[in-house]
Amino acid sequence: MSRAFADSNVLLYCFGPEPKAELARATLLRAQVVSVQVLNEFANVARRKLGMSVQEIRQAEADFLVGVEVMPLTQLVHERALSIAERYGFSFYDSLIVAAALNSACTTLYSEDLQHGQIIDSQLQVENPFARD
Repeated sequence: MSRAFADSNVLLYCFGPEPKAELARATLLRAQVVSVQVLNEFANVARRKLGMSVQEIRQAEADFLVGVEVMPLTQLVHERALSIAERYGFSFYDSLIVAAALNSACTTLYSEDLQHGQIIDSQLQVENPFARD
């Protein structure tokens, strides 16, 4: 079964201008997994840049998480992220996202932060839902 993981930028774009917000909302409907890091990044940017209140952030996250599995950040994810950063040259925080997606048996990672179409560890394909083909 195919599983998809959403990066924080997908959540954040739900609150941006159209048509990107519409694309983000449609992408979230296809995602089954996020990580605690994704929620942390969303909360930080939503508070700092979007001026959302804590209550608004809680409500947005509750809406996002209907039917979505939240993966914890564990030492195993951390160790795998270090290996991914070393092997692929990704930033550590991008590597944490990739490691959490891989450890959740996802086959798709929705993100605009990595190369569209890239396949990681013969398992996970990066899909930029905002890329123009």
